[in-house]
Amino acid sequence: MRAQIAENAGFCFGVKRATDAVEELLAAGQARVAILGHLIHNRVYNEGLEARGARHISIDEAETFAAQGERDGCPTVVVIRTHGIPRGEEEALRALAARYPHFSVLDMTCPFVKKIHRIADENSGEDTVFLLLGSRNHPEVEGIVSHVQGDCYVFSSAAELDELLQDKKINQKIPIFAAQTTQSLEEWKKSQKNIEKLYTNPKKFDTICKVTEKRQTEAAALARTSDAVIVIGGHESSNTRKLYELCAAVCPTTLWVESAADIPSAYEACRGKQRISITAGASTPGDIIKEVFEAMNNEISFEEMLEDSLKTLHTGETVRGIVTAITSNDVYVDLGAKVTGVIARDQATDDDNAKLSDLFHVGDEVEVFVVRVSDRDGMATLSKKRIDADKNWAGVVASKENGEILEGKVIKAIKGGVIILYCGAQVFVPASHTGVPKDGDLSTLVGTTQRFKLIEIDPQRKNSAKGSIRVVLTAERKAREEALWSTLEVGQHFTGTVKNMTSYGAFVDLGGVDGMVHNTELSWKRIKSPADVVSVGQEIEVYIKELDREAKRISLGYKTEEMDPWYQFRKNYNEGDEVDAKIVNMMPFGAFAEVFDGVDGLIHISQISLDKIAKPEDVLSVGETVHVKITEVDDEKRKLSLSIKALLLAEKRKEEDEAAAAEAAEQAAIDAEMAPYIVKSI
Repeated sequence: MRAQIAENAGFCFGVKRATDAVEELLAAGQARVAILGHLIHNRVYNEGLEARGARHISIDEAETFAAQGERDGCPTVVVIRTHGIPRGEEEALRALAARYPHFSVLDMTCPFVKKIHRIADENSGEDTVFLLLGSRNHPEVEGIVSHVQGDCYVFSSAAELDELLQDKKINQKIPIFAAQTTQSLEEWKKSQKNIEKLYTNPKKFDTICKVTEKRQTEAAALARTSDAVIVIGGHESSNTRKLYELCAAVCPTTLWVESAADIPSAYEACRGKQRISITAGASTPGDIIKEVFEAMNNEISFEEMLEDSLKTLHTGETVRGIVTAITSNDVYVDLGAKVTGVIARDQATDDDNAKLSDLFHVGDEVEVFVVRVSDRDGMATLSKKRIDADKNWAGVVASKENGEILEGKVIKAIKGGVIILYCGAQVFVPASHTGVPKDGDLSTLVGTTQRFKLIEIDPQRKNSAKGSIRVVLTAERKAREEALWSTLEVGQHFTGTVKNMTSYGAFVDLGGVDGMVHNTELSWKRIKSPADVVSVGQEIEVYIKELDREAKRISLGYKTEEMDPWYQFRKNYNEGDEVDAKIVNMMPFGAFAEVFDGVDGLIHISQISLDKIAKPEDVLSVGETVHVKITEVDDEKRKLSLSIKALLLAEKRKEEDEAAAAEAAEQAAIDAEMAPYIVKSI
């Protein structure tokens, strides 16, 4: 058995640049060093940095770290990891550097990752959709997404992209297409073809690192000609995972190890193999690669190690172990056995939105159920959910018996209902019990916390329960209604929300109970529909006109004196006033004219003209504006009498008076002129 190392195994340019810089800082010993997150995705290397004095901190701890250095008068440096950080965290670090003189930031983000940040900054906007091939919860992806303006979607495969492209909203915007630096070259090419089928000129940026491309191409070629492949790298490393998946697809005996400590099981799996290839992820230090290489070529040492093999696991056992590493999709557990325990996401939690790093921490002791043991792969498939479900089921049964109102998070929408996670157990809530209207979108509940009651438990099927959100909502609504009804009185005023409308009126939510405003109460004018006055969702001021407590009916009033057109008219006009009016209707006995919005008056046929006419149409037309005099106001009957004739007569009298005055003036002038010639009688 002999092993060979791939030419492109180990540190890439970006990782080497970062590790060299941090090691120089530590060697100089002039400053306190902290790294935001993990510098690279390699547990063994990161633990080595900690042993040499480098702290790993979160963004929330950065200011405390800076302030401590300021108090001590000691320079402090926070290093930004190779995968980069979200824009907001970077801005926060820059702000700290401006505030604390002894604090500085060393940005070790890989230049290839920085390039994608710039692409996102310069090309995304409200009219674009940014499509990124990557792992959603990977730090590099989280950093890239923070630089995107406008819509952004992350997909992990060409098949997932196909589903995204079915969304019409996406197709209406300019696509910006890029990839996480360590993504699969094959998936990138497939995704490109899918994009080009739908868009004639998409903006594509080939952002997969060239070193990654070479590494993946070389690894796949070696795997095709090898009896076994060993992939070295941290279990949280995205590029290492891609290498493992590429090699495993063509070489059945492909093993993933972190260091030489994992070699005993790897050596056993490779026993009898002639050609063994070793490759490593971009975050794997050269000394670890060398250590693994030398160990694999030392049969004697492995035989001795295998003699001291650890305990054997059996399917169906319940065991305890220590969490050693956490990725976005797996939790790795040391079981004190010759196999590595792995809890896949779907065996850790039912919450698709939960982060495994929030649920587990390195060093935690966990109790797990052994689902399957594969000595060949050196892996044991574990389940944390199975243990949790068994422990919590008794509590679920007790809650049903006591009729308790429970609270849980909706983790998914499925055909016919939603699933609520409660105490590790999945509770199915049928669509009719969700409180969502029939044929409504159940996915709106996903991620929300809901109160519910258990309505059915199947004693024959453990962990099978049915619940209802609706019964809790109904009970709470009834309680609110009863409380509100006890306070209602005729004459009370409310600010309510128009809930829905019918042909005869609008229903208004008063804050727990509904009341109805009839059309006649919506407006002083005659209306065809409530929509002429109000709209659904509008807030309006109403008051209670009538209450029927037995039938639970509330009649509401909306129109007020201030809204009354007649009231407004009388504030501005009186009998004898002259106004402009619009002819709105003709009758044999006269014409109706609108003198104020919502107030009409009658111009009797006898008041239309100085001359006798046969019908109003002989003189007037609908839509015409005429000048009239208000000759009579009947407030009781709300009627107006108008006259054009009165104004015409007044105009005629005025003209006659002016003519008489002119004639008199003329005669006076003549008399004055003739006065000297008149002989006075003696």
